[in-house]
Amino acid sequence: MKSLSKTEWRSHILRERRAVDDRTRVSEDASLVSFVTSAVSTLAGERPDLTVCAYVPVGTEPGSVDMLEALRQAGSRVLVPVTGDPGPLAWAEFTGRDHLVAAGYGLREPNGPVLPSAEVGAASVVFIPALAVDEHGVRLGRGAGFYDRTLGLADPTAALVAVVRDSELVAGLPADPHDVAMGWALTPGRGLVRLAARDTEDPGAAQE
Repeated sequence: MKSLSKTEWRSHILRERRAVDDRTRVSEDASLVSFVTSAVSTLAGERPDLTVCAYVPVGTEPGSVDMLEALRQAGSRVLVPVTGDPGPLAWAEFTGRDHLVAAGYGLREPNGPVLPSAEVGAASVVFIPALAVDEHGVRLGRGAGFYDRTLGLADPTAALVAVVRDSELVAGLPADPHDVAMGWALTPGRGLVRLAARDTEDPGAAQE
């Protein structure tokens, strides 16, 4: 694909997501559920004190609440974002789908206590929604910058995993200096995929 701006990439990905039929969406979401717990075991081992940050998918985002249920049933403490003031994301513990309530921006979030932004630092694995991610770890979000402001609080050893459809793991995306690099991608067809750090001495790489 020719070089696109971030805005053009967002329009392209959102258009493709809207075109996905329900049968494909259900199949892809089921595949992500089947991969998510093994991904955590690969990245962080099986520990009784394991904390995982994830998200409650909405609209056409890949994934489902079943992913969160699978992580919780495997023994992980699962944190998801809650709406609040602009800035780093606050968190709440996911304690089951029956404890999710409607929130701002069409989101759903737990109805339990709100935890501070710094709680992301307790996570060994962070699953992050993305419109796309490239082979070097550049993530394309929706442009609000919430995760870029939040992930600086994560443990430097935490595994950062972008969750995307297979076609959204691409060769190259435009990058900005503030973008936080992903170490991994999780896709319905390929499962957990290791991403290679970009050679920062190659100034043209971000536009390939």
